[in-house]
Amino acid sequence: MGQYQRMDYSQYARGGFALGVAVFVVGILGHALGPALFGSLPGWELTLFTLMEFGGIAIALCSPIVFAVVLPLIE
Repeated sequence: MGQYQRMDYSQYARGGFALGVAVFVVGILGHALGPALFGSLPGWELTLFTLMEFGGIAIALCSPIVFAVVLPLIE
């Protein structure tokens, strides 16, 4: 029989949460500091920063649920 590798789900949950927070912070800083440092930003950059904010929130909320609740239950 094949061996199953034991995954450290808590480490993945913390890492995913930290990644989501980092993406969110970069989006916020881009919105706040981008126009102050570089003047008017193109529309695609503002859209990118907005998507980073929402994506960061989604990653930060979903990764603990997936890695700390769902995956250990289905293993």
